[in-house]
This record gives sequence, structure tokens and C-alpha cells, in this order.
Amino acid sequence: MSRFLRPALLAGLGLFALGSAARAEIDPLTRQPLIQYVDPAKAQATAIPREIVDYTTQHKPGTIVIDSAARRLYFVMPDGKAMRYGVGVGRPGFDWAGTQIVSRKQEWPTWTPPAQMLKRRPDLPRFMPGGPDNPMGARALYLGSTLYRIHGSNEPETIGQAVSSGCIRMLNEDVIDLYDRAKVGTRVVVAR
Repeated sequence: MSRFLRPALLAGLGLFALGSAARAEIDPLTRQPLIQYVDPAKAQATAIPREIVDYTTQHKPGTIVIDSAARRLYFVMPDGKAMRYGVGVGRPGFDWAGTQIVSRKQEWPTWTPPAQMLKRRPDLPRFMPGGPDNPMGARALYLGSTLYRIHGSNEPETIGQAVSSGCIRMLNEDVIDLYDRAKVGTRVVVAR
């Protein structure tokens, strides 16, 4: 069987809930997402489940709170609840704290590495179109006028780690869920 399966076929096979064991890929003919199989044992070992949790905070519902030390992102909900996600954060020297707003949102964002990153990594491409091989993943929420984003990742093993250049990484299925919840103008609080 092909390593790429159409979502309708997956649903027909009862495989629609693969979670992080599946990765979106674009069919070059139809431009529709395909699903690439990823070893479920590896995905399960790295998965941090998305779940609604009790969450006492002074922040208003609709706020995004990122606990960098715990590698968790909370979308504050009413009645003392929050949707909790696992995230990857900035590695030492690239971590940060502060308050921003979601200034824009993008599905399948393009990626242009900033000059500072190209200086450190001249082997990187100068531009990548959006798609499943793009390190920005399926969705991006841009934070103010900074270079930082909350975005998906095609490297699920980095979730729960401090490995980025300051951006907040999420599983693609989690960033899609957050993207649908958060609006432009959403307050984002990042704590170390």
C-alpha cells in the first residue's frame, strides 16, 4: 500500500484518529492534503496530549498563556478551564518572555529564514513555499511585529523540547485546533 493515504480512505479504514502518527502532505495533482504514515511508536513516545484541564488564572478567556519551563501552551476558557497543548520552545539563549498579540494568522505559511538565522545556518534555503515539508507546519499565528510565531511543525519529536530559535512549535493537529480558537488580536503571554 502507498505510504500516502487520502483522508477519505483513512476514514473508511477506521484510521481517522491517528493523531500525531499522521502528517499532512499535499497531492501534487489535486493540491489536496494526503496523510503520510509515521511510526506510531515514535509518535506515541513523543506525543503530549491536547486536553481540557482545570486552570486557575487572572487572564481572561481567549488569552494564550505559554509556560516555557513546562513546555505547555494554555488557551484560557471560561469557568476555570483551559485547553492545554504540548509545545516546543526556544533553546537556551533563544528563549524569551513577554506579552504580544496575534497580529496575523496564516494557513500553510511560507518561510523566509531571518538574516540572523541565515548567518548561523547558511545552508538553509532562502525561501520555502507553504506545505508539509515547510518547518512552519500547517498554521502560523504571528506575534506582534516580532519574528516569533506560534506554528506547526513537521518534527513531532521536538514537541516538549527547547530546540527552536524562539518560536513556539506545536503538532500540526494542535496548531490547527488553536488557529480555529484564537483570533487576530488575541493576547499571548509567554512566561519562562
